[in-house]
Amino acid sequence: MNNVIVIFLASVLVAFAYNMFLLPHNILSSGVSGIAMMIGLKTPLNTGVVNLVLNLPLFIIGFMKLGKRFMINTLFSVAVTSVALILIPISPISKDPILSSVFGGVLAGIAGGLIFRFSASAGGFDIIGLLLTRKKEFPLGNLLFMMNSAVIFVSGFLFSWDAALYTMLSMFATGKVIDTIHTRHLKVTLMIVTSQGDEIKNALFSKLVRGITVVDGEGAYTKEKRKVLFTTISRYELAEVKRLIKEADPKAFVNITETIEVLGYFRRE
Repeated sequence: MNNVIVIFLASVLVAFAYNMFLLPHNILSSGVSGIAMMIGLKTPLNTGVVNLVLNLPLFIIGFMKLGKRFMINTLFSVAVTSVALILIPISPISKDPILSSVFGGVLAGIAGGLIFRFSASAGGFDIIGLLLTRKKEFPLGNLLFMMNSAVIFVSGFLFSWDAALYTMLSMFATGKVIDTIHTRHLKVTLMIVTSQGDEIKNALFSKLVRGITVVDGEGAYTKEKRKVLFTTISRYELAEVKRLIKEADPKAFVNITETIEVLGYFRRE
Protein backbone atom coordinates (compact mmCIF):
# COMPACT_ATOMS: atom_id res chain seq x y z
CA MET A 1 0.00 0.00 0.00
CA ASN A 2 2.89 2.37 0.75
CA ASN A 3 4.28 1.71 -2.73
CA VAL A 4 0.90 2.43 -4.32
CA ILE A 5 0.46 5.71 -2.42
CA VAL A 6 3.95 6.98 -3.26
CA ILE A 7 3.69 5.98 -6.93
CA PHE A 8 0.26 7.65 -7.14
CA LEU A 9 1.44 10.94 -5.61
CA ALA A 10 4.66 10.96 -7.66
CA SER A 11 2.72 10.32 -10.88
CA VAL A 12 0.39 13.24 -10.12
CA LEU A 13 3.47 15.39 -9.47
CA VAL A 14 4.79 14.48 -12.93
CA ALA A 15 1.56 15.71 -14.53
CA PHE A 16 1.64 18.88 -12.42
CA ALA A 17 5.20 19.63 -13.58
CA TYR A 18 4.21 19.09 -17.22
CA ASN A 19 1.01 21.16 -17.24
CA MET A 20 2.12 23.96 -14.92
CA PHE A 21 5.75 24.45 -15.99
CA LEU A 22 6.71 22.70 -19.23
CA LEU A 23 3.78 22.52 -21.65
CA PRO A 24 2.76 26.22 -21.40
CA HIS A 25 6.22 27.14 -22.80
CA ASN A 26 6.37 24.30 -25.38
CA ILE A 27 9.04 22.62 -23.25
CA LEU A 28 8.90 18.88 -23.66
CA SER A 29 9.61 15.97 -21.39
CA SER A 30 11.89 13.09 -22.30
CA GLY A 31 10.95 9.88 -24.07
CA VAL A 32 7.45 8.84 -25.02
CA SER A 33 5.97 11.58 -22.83
CA GLY A 34 7.83 14.13 -24.95
CA ILE A 35 6.40 12.63 -28.13
CA ALA A 36 2.92 12.74 -26.58
CA MET A 37 3.49 16.40 -25.67
CA MET A 38 4.44 17.24 -29.28
CA ILE A 39 1.32 15.55 -30.61
CA GLY A 40 -0.83 17.23 -27.95
CA LEU A 41 0.56 20.68 -28.80
CA LYS A 42 0.21 20.23 -32.58
CA THR A 43 -3.17 18.46 -32.67
CA PRO A 44 -6.51 18.69 -30.81
CA LEU A 45 -5.69 15.42 -29.03
CA ASN A 46 -5.12 15.50 -25.27
CA THR A 47 -1.54 14.79 -24.15
CA GLY A 48 -2.71 12.34 -21.47
CA VAL A 49 -4.69 10.23 -23.93
CA VAL A 50 -1.81 10.16 -26.45
CA ASN A 51 0.67 9.24 -23.71
CA LEU A 52 -1.44 6.26 -22.66
CA VAL A 53 -1.97 5.04 -26.25
CA LEU A 54 1.75 5.27 -27.12
CA ASN A 55 2.72 3.31 -24.01
CA LEU A 56 0.27 0.44 -24.53
CA PRO A 57 2.42 -1.53 -27.07
CA LEU A 58 5.43 -1.15 -24.79
CA PHE A 59 3.44 -2.50 -21.86
CA ILE A 60 2.48 -5.61 -23.83
CA ILE A 61 6.14 -6.28 -24.68
CA GLY A 62 7.22 -5.44 -21.14
CA PHE A 63 4.80 -7.92 -19.57
CA MET A 64 6.27 -10.67 -21.76
CA LYS A 65 9.92 -9.75 -21.18
CA LEU A 66 10.16 -7.95 -17.81
CA GLY A 67 8.90 -8.66 -14.30
CA LYS A 68 5.13 -8.59 -13.77
CA ARG A 69 5.28 -6.64 -10.49
CA PHE A 70 7.50 -3.98 -12.06
CA MET A 71 5.25 -3.68 -15.12
CA ILE A 72 2.03 -3.56 -13.08
CA ASN A 73 3.48 -0.70 -11.03
CA THR A 74 4.64 1.01 -14.23
CA LEU A 75 1.21 0.64 -15.82
CA PHE A 76 -0.37 2.15 -12.72
CA SER A 77 2.09 5.06 -12.78
CA VAL A 78 1.48 5.85 -16.47
CA ALA A 79 -2.30 5.56 -16.05
CA VAL A 80 -2.30 7.98 -13.10
CA THR A 81 -0.04 10.41 -14.96
CA SER A 82 -2.23 10.26 -18.07
CA VAL A 83 -5.44 10.89 -16.12
CA ALA A 84 -3.81 13.71 -14.15
CA LEU A 85 -2.65 15.31 -17.41
CA ILE A 86 -6.28 15.37 -18.51
CA LEU A 87 -7.64 16.76 -15.23
CA ILE A 88 -4.95 19.34 -14.39
CA PRO A 89 -5.38 22.47 -16.56
CA ILE A 90 -2.45 23.77 -18.61
CA SER A 91 -1.76 27.00 -16.79
CA PRO A 92 1.71 28.57 -16.44
CA ILE A 93 2.91 29.37 -12.94
CA SER A 94 5.87 31.37 -14.26
CA LYS A 95 6.18 33.42 -17.46
CA ASP A 96 9.94 32.84 -17.58
CA PRO A 97 10.76 29.77 -19.72
CA ILE A 98 14.16 29.26 -18.07
CA LEU A 99 12.67 29.15 -14.58
CA SER A 100 9.88 26.92 -15.84
CA SER A 101 12.29 24.47 -17.48
CA VAL A 102 14.46 24.22 -14.36
CA PHE A 103 11.65 23.94 -11.82
CA GLY A 104 9.58 21.68 -14.08
CA GLY A 105 12.61 19.44 -14.62
CA VAL A 106 13.39 19.31 -10.89
CA LEU A 107 9.78 18.40 -9.99
CA ALA A 108 9.70 15.74 -12.71
CA GLY A 109 13.03 14.41 -11.42
CA ILE A 110 11.77 14.19 -7.84
CA ALA A 111 8.70 12.32 -9.04
CA GLY A 112 10.69 10.05 -11.35
CA GLY A 113 13.22 9.22 -8.64
CA LEU A 114 10.46 8.25 -6.22
CA ILE A 115 8.76 6.13 -8.87
CA PHE A 116 12.03 4.27 -9.51
CA ARG A 117 12.66 3.76 -5.78
CA PHE A 118 9.28 2.13 -5.33
CA SER A 119 9.61 -0.52 -8.05
CA ALA A 120 8.13 1.22 -11.08
CA SER A 121 9.10 3.42 -14.01
CA ALA A 122 7.53 6.15 -16.11
CA GLY A 123 7.15 3.74 -19.03
CA GLY A 124 8.14 4.67 -22.57
CA PHE A 125 11.87 4.81 -23.23
CA ASP A 126 12.63 3.27 -19.81
CA ILE A 127 11.01 0.04 -21.01
CA ILE A 128 12.85 0.19 -24.36
CA GLY A 129 16.14 0.81 -22.57
CA LEU A 130 15.60 -2.12 -20.21
CA LEU A 131 14.81 -4.45 -23.11
CA LEU A 132 17.92 -3.37 -25.04
CA THR A 133 20.25 -3.67 -22.04
CA ARG A 134 19.10 -7.27 -21.57
CA LYS A 135 20.66 -8.17 -24.92
CA LYS A 136 23.73 -5.92 -24.95
CA GLU A 137 25.69 -4.27 -22.15
CA PHE A 138 24.72 -0.74 -23.18
CA PRO A 139 25.10 1.99 -20.56
CA LEU A 140 21.43 2.74 -19.90
CA GLY A 141 21.98 6.44 -19.28
CA ASN A 142 23.76 6.93 -22.60
CA LEU A 143 21.11 4.88 -24.38
CA LEU A 144 18.27 6.98 -22.96
CA PHE A 145 20.16 10.18 -23.74
CA MET A 146 20.52 9.18 -27.42
CA MET A 147 16.81 8.40 -27.71
CA ASN A 148 15.86 11.61 -25.92
CA SER A 149 18.18 13.60 -28.19
CA ALA A 150 16.01 12.57 -31.12
CA VAL A 151 12.96 14.06 -29.34
CA ILE A 152 14.86 17.32 -28.74
CA PHE A 153 15.99 17.44 -32.39
CA VAL A 154 12.45 17.01 -33.70
CA SER A 155 11.06 19.58 -31.25
CA GLY A 156 13.52 22.14 -32.63
CA PHE A 157 11.96 21.82 -36.08
CA LEU A 158 8.35 21.70 -34.87
CA PHE A 159 8.54 24.59 -32.40
CA SER A 160 11.76 26.56 -32.04
CA TRP A 161 15.36 25.88 -31.22
CA ASP A 162 14.96 27.98 -28.08
CA ALA A 163 12.25 25.54 -26.94
CA ALA A 164 14.57 22.63 -27.82
CA LEU A 165 17.34 24.10 -25.66
CA TYR A 166 14.91 24.70 -22.81
CA THR A 167 13.86 21.06 -23.18
CA MET A 168 17.49 19.95 -22.92
CA LEU A 169 17.90 22.08 -19.77
CA SER A 170 14.78 20.49 -18.27
CA MET A 171 15.99 16.97 -19.11
CA PHE A 172 19.38 17.71 -17.54
CA ALA A 173 17.72 18.87 -14.31
CA THR A 174 15.43 15.84 -14.29
CA GLY A 175 18.32 13.42 -14.77
CA LYS A 176 20.43 14.94 -12.01
CA VAL A 177 17.58 14.82 -9.49
CA ILE A 178 16.70 11.22 -10.41
CA ASP A 179 20.35 10.21 -9.93
CA THR A 180 20.34 11.86 -6.50
CA ILE A 181 17.12 10.22 -5.30
CA HIS A 182 17.63 6.82 -6.88
CA THR A 183 21.06 5.81 -8.17
CA ARG A 184 23.03 6.80 -11.22
CA HIS A 185 24.57 3.38 -11.84
CA LEU A 186 22.95 0.48 -13.64
CA LYS A 187 24.16 -2.04 -11.05
CA VAL A 188 24.58 -1.97 -7.28
CA THR A 189 26.30 -4.36 -4.86
CA LEU A 190 24.80 -5.27 -1.50
CA MET A 191 26.63 -6.47 1.62
CA ILE A 192 24.10 -7.91 4.06
CA VAL A 193 25.12 -8.72 7.65
CA THR A 194 22.44 -10.78 9.35
CA SER A 195 21.66 -13.45 11.91
CA GLN A 196 18.97 -14.80 9.54
CA GLY A 197 21.24 -15.78 6.65
CA ASP A 198 19.19 -18.69 5.35
CA GLU A 199 15.91 -16.75 5.54
CA ILE A 200 17.28 -13.82 3.54
CA LYS A 201 19.01 -16.11 1.07
CA ASN A 202 15.83 -18.07 0.42
CA ALA A 203 13.76 -14.88 0.14
CA LEU A 204 16.13 -13.47 -2.48
CA PHE A 205 16.26 -16.74 -4.42
CA SER A 206 12.44 -16.86 -4.48
CA LYS A 207 12.24 -13.58 -6.44
CA LEU A 208 15.62 -13.11 -8.12
CA VAL A 209 17.91 -15.02 -10.44
CA ARG A 210 21.13 -13.71 -8.91
CA GLY A 211 24.21 -15.31 -7.42
CA ILE A 212 24.83 -14.79 -3.70
CA THR A 213 28.14 -15.28 -1.89
CA VAL A 214 27.84 -16.20 1.80
CA VAL A 215 30.71 -15.91 4.28
CA ASP A 216 30.88 -16.35 8.05
CA GLY A 217 31.24 -13.21 10.15
CA GLU A 218 31.74 -12.38 13.80
CA GLY A 219 30.96 -9.21 15.73
CA ALA A 220 34.21 -7.64 16.91
CA TYR A 221 32.67 -6.50 20.19
CA THR A 222 29.84 -8.96 20.85
CA LYS A 223 31.61 -12.01 19.37
CA GLU A 224 28.21 -13.04 17.97
CA LYS A 225 28.21 -15.12 14.81
CA ARG A 226 26.69 -13.57 11.68
CA LYS A 227 26.30 -14.42 8.03
CA VAL A 228 27.54 -11.90 5.47
CA LEU A 229 25.83 -12.09 2.06
CA PHE A 230 27.18 -10.38 -1.07
CA THR A 231 25.19 -9.95 -4.28
CA THR A 232 25.16 -7.64 -7.29
CA ILE A 233 21.82 -6.64 -8.81
CA SER A 234 20.40 -4.16 -11.31
CA ARG A 235 19.06 -0.87 -10.00
CA TYR A 236 15.53 -1.87 -11.03
CA GLU A 237 15.66 -4.77 -8.58
CA LEU A 238 16.86 -2.66 -5.66
CA ALA A 239 13.47 -1.62 -4.23
CA GLU A 240 12.19 -5.22 -4.32
CA VAL A 241 15.38 -6.57 -2.73
CA LYS A 242 15.20 -4.02 0.11
CA ARG A 243 11.61 -5.09 0.78
CA LEU A 244 12.56 -8.79 0.85
CA ILE A 245 15.46 -8.18 3.25
CA LYS A 246 13.31 -6.11 5.59
CA GLU A 247 10.65 -8.82 5.71
CA ALA A 248 13.18 -11.61 6.38
CA ASP A 249 15.25 -9.72 8.97
CA PRO A 250 14.28 -6.16 9.96
CA LYS A 251 17.52 -5.88 11.99
CA ALA A 252 19.84 -6.80 9.10
CA PHE A 253 22.70 -4.41 8.37
CA VAL A 254 22.75 -3.64 4.64
CA ASN A 255 25.45 -1.67 2.84
CA ILE A 256 24.53 -0.67 -0.73
CA THR A 257 27.32 0.55 -3.02
CA GLU A 258 27.18 1.72 -6.62
CA THR A 259 28.93 -0.67 -8.99
CA ILE A 260 30.88 0.88 -11.85
CA GLU A 261 31.65 -2.32 -13.75
CA VAL A 262 31.09 -6.06 -13.50
CA LEU A 263 33.54 -8.51 -15.10
CA GLY A 264 32.45 -12.04 -15.83
CA TYR A 265 28.94 -13.40 -16.15
CA PHE A 266 26.09 -11.16 -15.04
CA ARG A 267 22.57 -12.18 -15.98
CA ARG A 268 21.01 -9.05 -17.53
CA GLU A 269 17.53 -10.58 -17.50
